[in-house]
Amino acid sequence: MRKAVWLAGIAMLGLTGPAAAQGPSPEAVAAAALKAAPVWDGHNDVPDKLRDMRRNVLGSFDFTDTRAERDAAGKVPPFQTDIQRLRAGKVGAQFWSVYVSAALSEPQAVQATLEQIDVMKRIIARHPGDLAYCETSDCVARAMKAGKVASLLGIEGGHSIGTSLAVLRQMHALGVRYMTLTHTKNNAWADAGTDTPRHDGLNDLGRDVIREMNRLGMLVDLSHVSEATMLDTLDVTKTPVIFSHSNATAINAHARNVPDSVLDRLKANGGIVMVNFFPPFVSEDRRQWNARRAAEKARLEALNLGNPKASEAGLEAWVRANPAPTGSLADVANHLDYIKRRIGVAHVGIGGDFDGIDEAVAGLEDAATYPALFTELARRGWTQADLEALASGNMMRVMKAAEAHAATRRSDPPVENPVPF
Repeated sequence: MRKAVWLAGIAMLGLTGPAAAQGPSPEAVAAAALKAAPVWDGHNDVPDKLRDMRRNVLGSFDFTDTRAERDAAGKVPPFQTDIQRLRAGKVGAQFWSVYVSAALSEPQAVQATLEQIDVMKRIIARHPGDLAYCETSDCVARAMKAGKVASLLGIEGGHSIGTSLAVLRQMHALGVRYMTLTHTKNNAWADAGTDTPRHDGLNDLGRDVIREMNRLGMLVDLSHVSEATMLDTLDVTKTPVIFSHSNATAINAHARNVPDSVLDRLKANGGIVMVNFFPPFVSEDRRQWNARRAAEKARLEALNLGNPKASEAGLEAWVRANPAPTGSLADVANHLDYIKRRIGVAHVGIGGDFDGIDEAVAGLEDAATYPALFTELARRGWTQADLEALASGNMMRVMKAAEAHAATRRSDPPVENPVPF
């Protein structure tokens, strides 16, 4: 009898030994998280790719599989996104950026933005079995439950509203649910992070833009803006903000990234940084390489005045001898780790910027690759709950907060500004 009890005890020890203690693999943790909470990506530029490649004439374009798509001259990089890759990447919701160039005049920008809204709505309508057009968080939840990719619209740059709060309201009525305050250049009311400061952040109209966005329930996106604009916005906004595709300045000091001064205030605001996959914003080595390349280009042009072919040949030779570092999936994970450690897992998200970038870091080349990033984070100790928050839980919370605030302001009159002509 004693022997039987002893053997049973040994068997129990076997069940609780190293194999049992090891727990689920990182792959299993990531898969479980993405099943419970599919990725809600903050920024994808497929509409702009369609403008570049097809001038928005869809014809026989099939978004199911875009890998064979090329522009007529072969100059536009291949698509990084399609339905097949969204499915493989476990994407459950996507903000499609209706970006237009900040070099356009304001009237041109307004027209072009309307055209980009139109082309993305047409793509969504063509694929009702896979994509669901959404304007609310409840719609996103329903679409995810039905196994579809919830598809929302975001404006990338305040030039798209033509310095008009009336146009802002009409963009919201058309379904736009976030606006990036600037793109690469300042506009009439906000400073960009990559332009010479003009307003020292927001001016009075810029503050009114934030107030009206809050009233409407439109998310304020601070990617691309200057640190002063970020801080001014956090002074004004009554709802959580987003950075739809930005990284941490502490790891890469690019002007497009988010400094610690802003991260620390973002925690109190309740907002999120949706981390980007573009090598110059991810890898500090790449940022430094870009600076060296720019210096070499200037040197060659000074040495070869009147002979641009010689300058171009010299620069090509320099690049061959000094290949660009691309960064990797691990570098993206480093940004996420940093933000999580500094202000908490409730303030991170994913904003890959696919089809708005001509290259991505190694391991995150297209929309099929998100699970690899989640596996790497699980390997670093992120729990399933952490990964669910990163994937879509945080973005859902932020959007619900914006909607809830707007619901309390329904009786407020619109914020007005005089038309310019």
